[in-house]
Amino acid sequence: MKKRIIHFIILLLIIITNSYGQDPTFSQFYANSLYLSPSFAGATEEYRFGLNYRNQWPSVPGVFHTYSISFDKALTDFNSGIGVLATYDVAGSGNLSTTNIGLLYSYDFNINRQWHIRPGVNFKFYYLGLDINRLIFNSQITGSGTTPSVNPPPFNNVADVDFAASALVYNDRIWGGFTIDHLLVPKTSFYGEDASVPVKFNLYGGVQIMKKTRLRQKMQEVLSVALNFQKQESFYQTDIGLYYYKDPVIFGLWYRGIPFATSQAGDAIIGLIGIKTQQLHIGYSYDFTISNLISSTGGAHEISLIYEFNNLTLGQRNKRFRAIPCPEF
Repeated sequence: MKKRIIHFIILLLIIITNSYGQDPTFSQFYANSLYLSPSFAGATEEYRFGLNYRNQWPSVPGVFHTYSISFDKALTDFNSGIGVLATYDVAGSGNLSTTNIGLLYSYDFNINRQWHIRPGVNFKFYYLGLDINRLIFNSQITGSGTTPSVNPPPFNNVADVDFAASALVYNDRIWGGFTIDHLLVPKTSFYGEDASVPVKFNLYGGVQIMKKTRLRQKMQEVLSVALNFQKQESFYQTDIGLYYYKDPVIFGLWYRGIPFATSQAGDAIIGLIGIKTQQLHIGYSYDFTISNLISSTGGAHEISLIYEFNNLTLGQRNKRFRAIPCPEF
């Protein structure tokens, strides 16, 4: 009974005050590269299909699930790439859901023989929904029955449009870029109040600090360090870590948090294991919470699947495609 009352108070505060939503975060941010930055649209030999699923804090009442599906294609004759990205995020016992469906485009410029720059854009349709019949109000949890029933005022689900822009700079061993999302500041209020999704800023990059290729065995060994910083409204976080790939297995270990900026040790330590073949990439990661919520969340599970396919000959690949060196997870 006490937990239900606490949940009701939290819900009431959300309803009666202006609120600002934040985007879901993927630990395997390079396994969902179109979500990270539209500059990655078409950054594949020809075709790429991706699926991503995240289960955030399974020990907390309600659900916090995020699903993502993407498809992109390289337009090699035009130094461009196009893609489609759909994400669905559902949170809480009332199934507060956010759906985004976007069309992406990127273009690759040669700065010189070594360096490339790749700007990108994402035009999105935004939809916010809520199943109010699944919410619990105070009249449903009082034992005496004296409290009058609550009839929430009618509301309409929210639909809006949004836009993101990005740029990526890279060579054979180094990459870095930024994304600015929610530039059209889509609204998030069911009752027409002044509530919106704040602009989000991502800064990401990395370097391959070791790379070995054995052509006879067709094997590759790569060690990379990567960074992803994001800020939205007054909230910010940093992911930094290592990826080690030795064909066909990849391992990852990184830290989420900003040391010395808060009183906590950080948010999470994240471990990854994956299989990467020429066409199929499969990854699983787990977020181990190290903040003050260590005993309450149950961490987070994340699964990614990427399938790449093409019909280019080897000569066409070498001539037309310049691979971005960042890891796929």
